[in-house]
Amino acid sequence: MSKEIKENALFIADTHYPHHGDTFLNILKDLESGKVRTPQLFLMGDIFDLLFGHNEYIKTFSQEAITLLQKLSLTIEIYYLEGNHDFCLKELFPHIKIYSRDEQPIEFRLNNQRVYLSHGDKYQTGFGYNFYSSILRKKFTLKLLRAFEKQIINHRMKKLKIKKICGNFKNYQIRFDAIIGNYPQDALIIEGHFHQGVEYKNYISLPSLVCQRQVGVIRDFKLIFISYAII
Repeated sequence: MSKEIKENALFIADTHYPHHGDTFLNILKDLESGKVRTPQLFLMGDIFDLLFGHNEYIKTFSQEAITLLQKLSLTIEIYYLEGNHDFCLKELFPHIKIYSRDEQPIEFRLNNQRVYLSHGDKYQTGFGYNFYSSILRKKFTLKLLRAFEKQIINHRMKKLKIKKICGNFKNYQIRFDAIIGNYPQDALIIEGHFHQGVEYKNYISLPSLVCQRQVGVIRDFKLIFISYAII
């Protein structure tokens, strides 16, 4: 049986922490203090600009946020759909329901409607991307890279820090139509990844907390976009 998305559930996508401000960290602090309340927290991927399991060094860049998430997961129902920047996270967050790229999309229910959740890089990606994603997410690969971890991670983090991640997705309808074709016609599809914050047919492209400075919240059985400041 599909899980239910609850009223006031909070959806956060593509924060790319820690390179794009402390808004995500502040949300976690507000959840911890009770200033913000939610029965469910959906982390829709690329929450961290780079984070993966089986490695201690990568955690040093985001340790405060990691610790807060671990603490919150003991009291809040949290779902984390891994993205292309954060993966192999099950060992880091044992009390969070983690879904790998291979396990996505995940089916839920919202007021008796079928809803499919995914980070957004599952379909219409191409053989090269799929092969690279599969190899990179293997425990063996990550352990193999440990001998060069600081050099590789430092180089990658430096590149990500200056990478521009916001912009208009021209002709997004073509891509979204292709993705929609993989789902039942009567289903609602909710994804991140594209940093757009738009609704198209039965497809919701979540806003990026960095680019649109918005989150998704369930109000009256509908997902709406609002500024985090007014939750």
